[in-house]
Amino acid sequence: MASESASDNHEEQTFEAAYQKLEKTVQALENGGLSLDQATKLYEEGTKLAKACNELLSAAELRISRLQTSVGEQMRLMDGKSDGDESDDEDDD
Repeated sequence: MASESASDNHEEQTFEAAYQKLEKTVQALENGGLSLDQATKLYEEGTKLAKACNELLSAAELRISRLQTSVGEQMRLMDGKSDGDESDDEDDD
């Protein structure tokens, strides 16, 4: 049961937390002095963290893109209503 919650926490971590862990992992690998087994495990963890960071960035980019599209559509609708309202006023004159 404890391993399930640890796995869930790893998958649901923030970008900042994952990136910080990735930086520490890279630094440990660059410093050297590790056994082959330790270096391999750190490399594996680093690739998982890099993938998690990439996925989190992609998800954020998609959310921002959708928001921009939504706002753009709302602005076009508002501009269309404003133009339509003004033309109705001109007809009344």
